[in-house]
Amino acid sequence: MTIRALPQISSSRNGLGAFVLQCKTMNLYYCDWAGSSKGMNGFIKSLFPKFAAANPQIEFTVSPRPSKHPVIVANYINGREKAICVRNMEPYEILKKIELLRDASGEKVRKVTKPVTSINESVRGVWSPYHGNGLRV
Repeated sequence: MTIRALPQISSSRNGLGAFVLQCKTMNLYYCDWAGSSKGMNGFIKSLFPKFAAANPQIEFTVSPRPSKHPVIVANYINGREKAICVRNMEPYEILKKIELLRDASGEKVRKVTKPVTSINESVRGVWSPYHGNGLRV
């Protein structure tokens, strides 16, 4: 009788093996005639083509939204959505906001209680020479 190993189901950990960008789609809304969309119109004409070419893994949609302030909406692979209003911003400020949305994970902003998050917690805890019997100096 031969012994066969059980097939292991791999669990994906982002960054281990291949990195998967969390942002999947980004929608840019602007107004043609409103003054608050002046920066967004300049961004779409000048900086957006280079940014879109540098990030082919993100699906971009540019659509007009008359009589409204310009907004950038990002959708993530975990199903969440983040929106940032970019009214009265310059094109380079809008580029910074788009990079912020691209690099975000889509998770809710939470208070960090521990500096390190791990799947496997340490059994022993934090080591220090002053714990236990102590260190004689």
